Amino acid sequence: MSEELRRNLIDTAIAMNRSGINQGTSGNLSVRCEEGMLVTPSGMAYSGLETGDIVFVDDNGKAHGPRLPSSEWRIHHDIYAARADAAAVLHAHPTACAALACMHKSIPAFHYMVAVAGGRDIPCAPYATFGSQELSDGVLKTLAGRKACLMANHGLVCIAPSLDKAMALAIEVEQLARTYLHCLAVGTPTILDDAEMDRVLLKFRTYGVQKP
Repeated sequence: MSEELRRNLIDTAIAMNRSGINQGTSGNLSVRCEEGMLVTPSGMAYSGLETGDIVFVDDNGKAHGPRLPSSEWRIHHDIYAARADAAAVLHAHPTACAALACMHKSIPAFHYMVAVAGGRDIPCAPYATFGSQELSDGVLKTLAGRKACLMANHGLVCIAPSLDKAMALAIEVEQLARTYLHCLAVGTPTILDDAEMDRVLLKFRTYGVQKP
């Protein structure tokens, strides 16, 4: 497996913690590769990881190498099997997202940037024990038509075409969650209607696309 891809995974995991969207070893990252995925190992500090610590999990769900894969490897594996648009998966426990998830709240269209996650809202997947197939099934179902979702009493999952874009999306969703919590502290925010969100989603298809 590519040393460069493994190093990029480690660097992104370290950056994830430095950004404040994750703490300790609670989150996990993966990237799609030939015949499977590369994923961070279970319970190891990112700052001390070597490329050999990154775990290859094949398309059949079998782990290879000296380390155990992240306890949430099933989520990553099942997303890649179901979503051709996913080349990187990020799972973390950012504070604001986790707070809303612990209240079993989705993030509604209180702000047009909610569309950055691919839909009219950012839904919350039902609770299930961490590392379980039930949790993975619930996350995959909730992610339908979305690039990110919350996980009840848990955290956040983002999918993207690259590790850096997965990080950027996670940071954006956490900022939205933080802003929504501020709104809830004051009252009930005005929610944009479906027609407006559909207009925003259409504009997002070409947002940031520059002419060559």
